[in-house]
Amino acid sequence: MDQIPGPAKERLLHILRLLEASGTEDHTLTSSELEELCGWSSHTIRKDISFLGTETDGTVGSAAGYASRRLIPRIKEALGLDRRRKFCVAGLGRLGSAYLNLDSSSLGEFELAAGFDINVNRVEILRSPAPLYPAYKMGEVIGRLGIEIALLCVPAEAAQETAEKLSAAGIRGIINFVPRALVLPDPARVAVRNVFVTDELRALAVKMG
Repeated sequence: MDQIPGPAKERLLHILRLLEASGTEDHTLTSSELEELCGWSSHTIRKDISFLGTETDGTVGSAAGYASRRLIPRIKEALGLDRRRKFCVAGLGRLGSAYLNLDSSSLGEFELAAGFDINVNRVEILRSPAPLYPAYKMGEVIGRLGIEIALLCVPAEAAQETAEKLSAAGIRGIINFVPRALVLPDPARVAVRNVFVTDELRALAVKMG
């Protein structure tokens, strides 16, 4: 996976999502058809798919195309998405509690394993398909359940401290919904993806012109 450039990984993820959503698991798709679905040139798509190796159905650049039922698992394997991963929600306010009830069938290879909040009353009142715990139990629960990823949904003033506790507990990836940059003690060990609504709105506005 390390040999695949970052932009190619992003495009392969997009291709994977489209293939899974379009119900084309039993079809063979050419690079031109994938171009229509994705918007990138067929040349770029063929180059990205070439990183997956020779096991992929269809010779790169040929008219034979790619069998999506084989392309989907090859993309997952190449990107490390071929196993189950557990995630938790840290912060169970309006945003965090909304993620507690995600349809499990839409999560793919990911499993919601726990939720945490500093407010014990909130933990006791909220309903969730996954167990909920007070925040002081993060260290014990994350390790015991083998949770790798956290959705950070706490108030801005608590984001840095909570992220540090998640990192210390063994979390390897954080999706940060808090509009504040995180500074982690070991950034090489913990991957962070920032999802700031304002940034997304601005990027969309710029694209719209």
